[in-house]
Amino acid sequence: MINKQDFEKKKYIKIRISIIQKEKWKKVCSEKKISLSSLIINSVENRMMEDERRKVLAFIEKQDNIFGKIENNINQVAKIANGQKFISENELRNFSDKLSEIMILKKEQNEILKKIYAKLSR
Repeated sequence: MINKQDFEKKKYIKIRISIIQKEKWKKVCSEKKISLSSLIINSVENRMMEDERRKVLAFIEKQDNIFGKIENNINQVAKIANGQKFISENELRNFSDKLSEIMILKKEQNEILKKIYAKLSR
């Protein structure tokens, strides 16, 4: 059985690096908005970085919002088509644009999921 105390952060590791390396690492951490410990641990253990997790969550949230809007538009087009038995060229173009947006998002989603699966499989 795994003891929770085994995972408490009580130990330190000292490493020697050049001042230039340290500044580069700090710059990377600053850009990614993560700690140096997180950078080192996640790199060594080949885990997803915190900034990558944030990007994935932001993408999923954005995708969810856009898909909700698209669903509303599809319902509106269906309502108009059923009521009027006709769809204007402008409405059809708008509908087509939304479908194109779905295709782009699905492509992005698949790329992100491939990266996630690659990270998880290591």
